[in-house]
Parts: sequence; structure tokens; C-alpha cells
Amino acid sequence: MTRKQTVVKTVTLTGLAMIAFTANSLLCRMALGGSLIDAASFTTLRLVAGALTLWLIVAAVHHAKVPRQGDWIAAAMLFLYAIGFSLGYVSLSVGTGALILVGAVQFTMLAIGLREGERFALLSWAGFALAAAGLVYLVSPGLTAPAPVGASMMVISGIAWGIYTLRGRGVADPLLATSGNFLRTVPITIVASLLFLSNMHAQWLGIALAIVSGAIASGVGYVIWYAALRGLTAARAAAVQLAVPVMIAFGGALFLSEPVTLRLLIASAAILGGLGLVLLQRSARAVPPAAHAD
Repeated sequence: MTRKQTVVKTVTLTGLAMIAFTANSLLCRMALGGSLIDAASFTTLRLVAGALTLWLIVAAVHHAKVPRQGDWIAAAMLFLYAIGFSLGYVSLSVGTGALILVGAVQFTMLAIGLREGERFALLSWAGFALAAAGLVYLVSPGLTAPAPVGASMMVISGIAWGIYTLRGRGVADPLLATSGNFLRTVPITIVASLLFLSNMHAQWLGIALAIVSGAIASGVGYVIWYAALRGLTAARAAAVQLAVPVMIAFGGALFLSEPVTLRLLIASAAILGGLGLVLLQRSARAVPPAAHAD
């Protein structure tokens, strides 16, 4: 495969993954915002559908009956991400929820990077401060501020996804590891759903949306994303995800008739711009100097 073909493949896979991530938020908000299903049932169906889909893919690709890779801590983080995601979207618009989620993910990964000894340039700290100010502005009390409980759930979801992502660094086979993690979430989510029995309700459309979210947008979407990562540096992989909240906000306006508020636009510019500065500096520092010709 030529370099041009490799670039085209990476761009195509990345675009498909971003569409899958956007679809996940839209499907979740469509189901929960319309009270078509409760958050716990949506989460359970989503994870079970994702686990079944990935198990079938593994069986077809690797001819393995049960993936042995993955671990219980990663599975717990995956479940925490999924349940926080669902509980958050009960009261948040898709654009606001996605912005809080991505902000929390990036803050978590940057904080862990600092803890592991990574050092930021002055411009990176300025970007970090700008992003933090944007997030504070978004969730601060006011007429258009998001619901506190929903925002808190989405922050927890983002932190969990950040930890889950970092635990996946260096895995030998991302597909097998992801499949193993999804399968491990099944008993966790079934037990946890028992705590929400009194709130359980579901219409057929809500069930269908949860299954599509799990099987296609989550299961297949994550496989596509891992395939795209083969052609992306870590900094670029983080940077392209900053486009997701914008795609989701306008998707919500188009498909769910949700307003794009001035507060959301200002916060988006601050959070995404600030994080973009951080990632730009990290990417620049990671690029080795060009070799001189002999």
C-alpha cells in the first residue's frame, strides 16, 4: 500500500469513527430525552449488544470462542463511562453533554500525563487555563446552565473514559482487549441495573435505539477507531476528537431540534481552543528534528 493510499485509508476510518461517536450521543439523547427507555436499561442493552457484536467479530476474524484479553479494571471504567453517559443525557442536550464529556476526557489524560512526569510549555498551561475557564463558564449557574446532576454524571463519564483509554495503551490486540472488556461489563451492568428496577421502563423504539447504539455506534465504531489509530499519532488522535462536540451540537440542532445557545458556542470556543493549544504543543515537542542530508 502506497503512502497516499495509507493516508486516504486513515482519513476515511477516522471520519467514520467520528460519525460513530456522534451517532452514539444522538441515539442516546433521542432515547432518553424522549423517555423512550430508562438510563439503566439503555446502558445494559448498549453494553450487551456491543459485547455480542464484538464477540461475533472476534469469532470471525480470530476464530476464538471467548476473548481472553482485557481486564476487570478497564471493564469497570467502561461501565462507569457508559452509565454516566446515559444518566447525563437524561437532562443534557447532546452538544452540552458532548462538550463536558470531551473536556473531562482530555483533562483526565493531561492530568495523568503530568503525574507520569510529562512537562508542559507555558503556552500549554495557557491553553489548559483557557479550557478550564470555558468549562467553568459552561456549568456555572445561570439561565442556560446545564443541569448540575447531568453535568456531574458526564464529568464522571469523561474521567472513566480517559482512564479506560490510557489503560489500553500498548495492548497487543486492541480488538481482543476491547471485546474482553465489553464481555466483562455484562455481569457488572446486569447487577447494577437491579438497583434501578423501580425506574425501569422501555418502549420498543427505545430498545431499538439502545441496540443500534451498542452494536454499531459502540461495537463496530470502536473497532473502526482502533483501526484508524494505526495511522494516527497520540496527539493527532486526541486532537481529532475535539471535533466531535461540534458535530454533535449541530447534529442535535438538525435531528433533535435542540438549540445551539450562545453559552455553548462561547464555552466550545474556549474549551476546544484551549485543549487544541495544549495538543499542538505536545505534538510539536514530540516531532524529532529533521535529519540533515549528508
